[in-house]
Amino acid sequence: MAGKEHEDKDKAPEGEEKKKSGNLLLIIIIAVLVLILVIGGVIFALMSGDHGAEASTHQEASAHTTEAPAEGEHGAPAHGSSSGGESLAEVGIMFPLDLFTVNLLSESGRRYLKVEMNLELEGEELALELETKKPVLRDVIIRILSGKSLEEISTVKGKESLKEEIVGDLNQRVKDGKIKNVYFTDFVVQ
Repeated sequence: MAGKEHEDKDKAPEGEEKKKSGNLLLIIIIAVLVLILVIGGVIFALMSGDHGAEASTHQEASAHTTEAPAEGEHGAPAHGSSSGGESLAEVGIMFPLDLFTVNLLSESGRRYLKVEMNLELEGEELALELETKKPVLRDVIIRILSGKSLEEISTVKGKESLKEEIVGDLNQRVKDGKIKNVYFTDFVVQ
């Protein structure tokens, strides 16, 4: 009988040992899964956070480009139009310009502006003149843009002032008509 008691004592710790190692393995598996989920969540948050910043920058730039008032007669902003459809019907001929990328005035020198724009023309004959003077127009616009700081162009009022300055300077250099407005189709500051 002494041998039997000895065998029972040996079997009991083996069963407990298997149970403990099974529990330990289960705990390790759960810990690894939780760790993978946490790492995946952090990666997702970082990736979606970057896209959210880009999207908000793009949405902000798009909002600023669509906030341009429509011009009525005599070049004054048209007030009282309840929908954008009426003012869109009055938009003149568009003359697209290539992308501009310029450094902004900055103490650190690390800010730049990427902008694409279209010029609204009063008549078709002006389009031919602008095509031949495109390098001159680009030079004038680059000098205007690179002379601005982030603070000057980051507000809606600043963008409107920039448009007026571009229109004024360009109209001094054309003969066959008049540039009515500038429309920013892309406006990104970094």
